[in-house]
Amino acid sequence: MRGIMIQGTASDVGKSLIATALCRMLINEGIKVAPFKAQNMSNNSYVTRDGKEIGRAQGIQAEAAKIDATEWMNPILLKPRSAQDSEVVLLGTVYDTLSGSSYREQFYEKGLEVIKDALDQLEKQYGTVVIEGAGSPVEINLKSRDLVNMKAAELADVPVVLVADIDRGGVFASIVGTLELMEPEERQRVAGVIINKFRGDITLFEEGIQWLEAKTGIPVLGVLPFVENHRIDGEDSLSIQQQFSRPKVGVLDIAVIQLPYISNYSDLEPFLYEEDVSIRWVKDKEVFGHPDAIIIPGTKSTIHDLRKIKENGLADLIQIHIESGGYTIGLCGGYQILGEEILDEAGSDTGKPNFSIKGLGWIPAKTTFRKGKETTRLRGEYHQDTGLSSGQVLDGYEIHLGKTSLMEKGCSFLKLENGESEGYYGKNGQIIGTYLHHLFHNDEWRTLWLNMIRNRAGLPLQEIRNSHDDKDKRYDFLAAQMKRHLRWDLIKEMVLKGSMGR
Repeated sequence: MRGIMIQGTASDVGKSLIATALCRMLINEGIKVAPFKAQNMSNNSYVTRDGKEIGRAQGIQAEAAKIDATEWMNPILLKPRSAQDSEVVLLGTVYDTLSGSSYREQFYEKGLEVIKDALDQLEKQYGTVVIEGAGSPVEINLKSRDLVNMKAAELADVPVVLVADIDRGGVFASIVGTLELMEPEERQRVAGVIINKFRGDITLFEEGIQWLEAKTGIPVLGVLPFVENHRIDGEDSLSIQQQFSRPKVGVLDIAVIQLPYISNYSDLEPFLYEEDVSIRWVKDKEVFGHPDAIIIPGTKSTIHDLRKIKENGLADLIQIHIESGGYTIGLCGGYQILGEEILDEAGSDTGKPNFSIKGLGWIPAKTTFRKGKETTRLRGEYHQDTGLSSGQVLDGYEIHLGKTSLMEKGCSFLKLENGESEGYYGKNGQIIGTYLHHLFHNDEWRTLWLNMIRNRAGLPLQEIRNSHDDKDKRYDFLAAQMKRHLRWDLIKEMVLKGSMGR
């Protein structure tokens, strides 16, 4: 098939970002393309229009390619639930929860089958694919049951480009060492190398390019500069630190509780476009400070993370913040945490049926975990309980275990298109809980909520900022910037030729 695969010498070398840029570069030249990653491990997921769950990175890459994301773009998604176990999402639907050893022993053949089917579907629908690998392709303990790196390249029969991160140091050793650990047939598939995250004068690296090409016999396809503030969603904990920990001067201080099993942190990405907002991660009470607002995000293990914030003292500080009139919003698992009680009826969160725990008690609600998982696109308006003007449509998606029932009437947040009430809205918006992921991607709502906080802080109110347009411009900016530093004609030739002829 036509396409190219982006592999890396390690995690977080920039594979996802480069694959995203390639998708936009190709579609800008009229080449219909789809992203693909055979197996993803991330709690930062994306819900397709028909309610299927895939890795966030492939959803973003589909946006860059100007197409709707489908489950075929990431047929296997692993969502860590503990240090040992992960939920296996197969073609967008929960399949099972398996330990690492059980997954390798029981799932490999099934995984190969579904990956082949997914590649066939994408070839029929789009013709061209940009495939992303995971971690390093030469982890010796994993190679024999590989599904996501060289095995995926072999099944698609596409050339591989190896990406290395010069910013972390040791770039020559990482490239040469990776190639040396490959089998001869794997190395033959590597058609080029990209050096990523270069700081300074790129012309000073010309001698390094010459050495690499002479040593490996493989062309260097580009030296990409370190892209500051690219604002394109990442998918793992390393991406959290890179994307949200940059210094940002903003007078409005929003603290996000960094839960150990945080999920769908892309909910927070639109705040990066608000010039007067600083968003920061709070992992322990020493750095809590005096925020204007708190966000408790989603989590893959609500009860575990609720226990954690009770143990480390953050729960007490959240209580003081709310009692003093500070704004707080809980998203998905954060909504459950703010409730009065959580009952794990099926043992789906803890493995212990009928286990119960008290929440923080700020929302009059009880959450019950059963076996079923909700993954649905949602649209709705402000509920009449809120007193907010009606007619404003909000959209997003829900992806969670558990059913949350309010114990009081007259405090719902949204009225959904299906007529159901959703979420909690209390104290004139000071406390909100909702299952609606991507709530803050709704520009009007984000501005309304921030203006409530600005008003309390005595700060100037702001006009609505269109984050959707901003994000699409970022795709074009990223593609244009990378294209200037790549041997684009050679890369495009590789993509259109596709098959390695083996």
